[in-house]
Amino acid sequence: MKRTLAIIVLVVGTSISVPVMAQGGLKGFIKKLGTKLDSMAVRGIDRHYIDAPKKPGQIILRGNINQTIVSMHSEGELYGHTYSANPYLKTTPSQYIGVWVGYRGYGLGYTVNVAGDKGSNLTFGATGGSYGINVRIHSFENSNPSFNLNSQLLTEAERNSWNEVTLTDPISVNTFMADGYYFFNGKRFSYSAAYDQSAIQKRSAGSLMAGFMYNYTCIDYASQSNGDLIFLMGNLGKVKMWQGSLGVGYAYNWVPVRGLLVNIMAMPMLTIVNKLRAYSFSTNMLELYNDPITHDPTISMEEWDKWYYENIRIVPEGGETYNSGLSIGFDARMSLTYNFERIYLCAYGQFNNIRYHHGSNHGYLNDWFINTSIGFRF
Repeated sequence: MKRTLAIIVLVVGTSISVPVMAQGGLKGFIKKLGTKLDSMAVRGIDRHYIDAPKKPGQIILRGNINQTIVSMHSEGELYGHTYSANPYLKTTPSQYIGVWVGYRGYGLGYTVNVAGDKGSNLTFGATGGSYGINVRIHSFENSNPSFNLNSQLLTEAERNSWNEVTLTDPISVNTFMADGYYFFNGKRFSYSAAYDQSAIQKRSAGSLMAGFMYNYTCIDYASQSNGDLIFLMGNLGKVKMWQGSLGVGYAYNWVPVRGLLVNIMAMPMLTIVNKLRAYSFSTNMLELYNDPITHDPTISMEEWDKWYYENIRIVPEGGETYNSGLSIGFDARMSLTYNFERIYLCAYGQFNNIRYHHGSNHGYLNDWFINTSIGFRF
């Protein structure tokens, strides 16, 4: 009964064809599927090193903490004076909790945001003994970037005022990150034992591995009200970045005592796709700056703001794509798992760094997350 319940959760939401239903109905289909998954769990493995849990069903309570940091830098010249602008966006660490239910590592889950930035976060993972695939999509907006502006044209008070800037239209950041791994020693090394606990690593073992990573990031602040920001960023209003990498490395499952598993993965990577598309915009910021109203001491800040937002203009000048060529990177993950008889605890983390460079503009995006979970087998 418990086995049937677990597999029903697995197939909820899937369409079962009429021929399958005709050959024994839903109950027969579930039984056949369970038998298939049971055989797949132990096929081709060395049972001295890897074993399948006696209880195939899983209920996992999950928690996730993640944070994204975006840093941009631009240099320019205005009226014979150089300046540098450094917008810095740092999201409040987002916290998610959720539940996952499945059978032999296959199932369904749901998470909700309980604290942190008000962006959206979508994750997907598929794990087997010899492979792992992970996808993470994160979108957020920030209206209060830390803005370090240095110029001889500005007084100290004016420079400090930029640290408290509030944008009428926020800066939008969207990221898509995917990585995948294949392990050549699937007979004695289990990736799933470390990352979804559908298998148990009984003895220490390692494996050569091959993998890929793909990153896409879009930073967009191209709106009329952000004309001053676009001007200070060298007329750059939007940046899109693509990076694709391949690598070969090594992973090791260390079992120091029964029940405890430490996984370490390290993989140097060659970035073969490294593109940046920069979108430029012209502005009328110089005209507004030279307008007499800007230097009229009788005009209040509220009046000037109203005049500014009514008159500022930006005009798109198109995008241009740049290829940065080959580069060397590094991918690393680590997990810690402890198995009791029917309960297990797990924690693992990952860090990503993406950089771009375009003329006098450059910047980076840091993205990290830590996942923790407690699972129950039945």
